[in-house]
Amino acid sequence: MNQTNVQYPETSSPRAVLDAVADILPTLPGEVRKAAAYVLENPNEIGICSIREMAVAAEVKPNTFVRMARAAGFGGYDDFRTVFREELRHRQADFPDRARWLQSLPQKGELSGLYADMAASSLANIEQMFSSCDAANMQSAAQDIVTARMTYVLGVGVGSALARNFAYLASMALDTVRAIPNDAALPVDGLVQAEEGDLLIAMTIKPFRREVIEAVALADRMGMTVMAISDTPVAPIFQTAKHRLVLPTETPQFFSSTLAIHAFFETLMAFVIAQAPASAVESIERFHERRQKLGIYVDGG
Repeated sequence: MNQTNVQYPETSSPRAVLDAVADILPTLPGEVRKAAAYVLENPNEIGICSIREMAVAAEVKPNTFVRMARAAGFGGYDDFRTVFREELRHRQADFPDRARWLQSLPQKGELSGLYADMAASSLANIEQMFSSCDAANMQSAAQDIVTARMTYVLGVGVGSALARNFAYLASMALDTVRAIPNDAALPVDGLVQAEEGDLLIAMTIKPFRREVIEAVALADRMGMTVMAISDTPVAPIFQTAKHRLVLPTETPQFFSSTLAIHAFFETLMAFVIAQAPASAVESIERFHERRQKLGIYVDGG
């Protein structure tokens, strides 16, 4: 039986590739059709499992998957599989699949490649953060923190540690920065004492957290200024925000990278101190002097 080849570019999405396989399924010979059917029913395994593992599961020979890939318009199974592996690396929401992909690397002897990918994505995230946020953006954001009656920094999940770290550092110089929520409270509970004109720094990345979106909506109704941080320009918290920061979170890891957000907050803190009144420096000095007197610091020498 003749096979119908559908030429697809290397940049095809997994969905487009699966649609192509589904289109040619009726034209494929028995064993190749069996492999194609397995692919269509188990697409999440393509980027994770080796061709041999796929063949065992589908009960066909490994070369059958090569024939299937060529029928779909690819040079071979590796080209076919690459589309799904790249999607798996860059996908933000399907964390379990990315974890399975990471666990498959030692078996394939690809850990050195993982190290290189981590280095490349980390450097790229930092570079993109600094190229998308210029000094004027930082200065404007920092000025709003310095002049606000109160600044609330909101993060949940991994964002909680980021929010608390920024508020902790800021507290050395300013008495007007607070991380929310506290303990088991909801983010909206943290705004109970907020007033019109106060500043809310809120962050949420894909998949977006409902409680953060609700807190931003409340802040908007209260007349607060909002600084929104996310990894996509279509984030719901951007709709009414004065400051909109789109920061990259790409990583081969099974969770989103927060490296660029860390770098943003460190840089923002530097701008805050640069624009704060002289009393801020005095506060930082008193903070460290008190710790020295209490013996909190240990001299490593």
